[in-house]
Order: sequence, then C-alpha cells, then structure tokens
Amino acid sequence: MDSSGVQGLKGSWDYVDGENFDEYMKELGVGWALRMTAKGIKPRIIISEAGGKWTLRTESAIKTVTYDFTPGQEFDETTPDGREVKSTINFEGNKWVHTSIDKSGKKSVVTRYVDDKGQHMIEMECGSVKARRWYKRAE
Repeated sequence: MDSSGVQGLKGSWDYVDGENFDEYMKELGVGWALRMTAKGIKPRIIISEAGGKWTLRTESAIKTVTYDFTPGQEFDETTPDGREVKSTINFEGNKWVHTSIDKSGKKSVVTRYVDDKGQHMIEMECGSVKARRWYKRAE
C-alpha cells in the first residue's frame, strides 16, 4: 500500500489526544451538553476507498457516523452533532482539506494528514479558533 500522502490516511486510527477542541465546537455552535459528551469520547476513524469513492467512518461508544465522497465534488453532510452542511473535500499535496459551510454560512476547514511520526493529524479551523486532534494507527 502506498503510505505516502493522502493514501497514507487509509486504515484504522485510534484517538490519542487533542487541543482546544471544546473551543472549536463552541465556535461551530455545538451546545454545552453535546460538547461535554464529546470530551469523553475516544473515537476510532476508519478511512477506505473504492473506485475513487472514499469513505470515512467515525466509530465511538455513542454513535457511528459515516460519509462517502468523491474528491472535489460537493456533498451534503450531517455532522456528528446533527448540523446539515455542504462539504467539499479536496486532496492538496499530502493533505485532505475538508471545507464545510452550514445553513447560516459558517465555514469550517478540517485538514488531515499523516505527520512525520506516522500519526494522523487533524487540524480544525472555524472563525478565529484553531484546534487539533491526533490519532495513532490502530493495532
């Protein structure tokens, strides 16, 4: 398997840690109760691809969320907190850049890549708030 660039994101990943995620969720408009629940979740992310269509599954004890996409094509997405957004995912070099805009016009950008330690890094940005989460390859 090609482990370079975006292809390297394929597989299963277990949550390690994060920074500023609560502030990021707050900026998105996620309510307090959901933010408290999210804090305790250590999800597993599973990324796969078949014939140019990619699938991202996020599994946790509370719920599993899946979306399918073709890079560069806009799609309707329901976020884990239940917001309806229009999303586009573009592959830019070794990065997966996921841009979402909700009904009120609020934009968020989530960038995924594999860092030099082999971790799946996720950088999130909404308004002036930036957050990060990172995952390690599941055994």
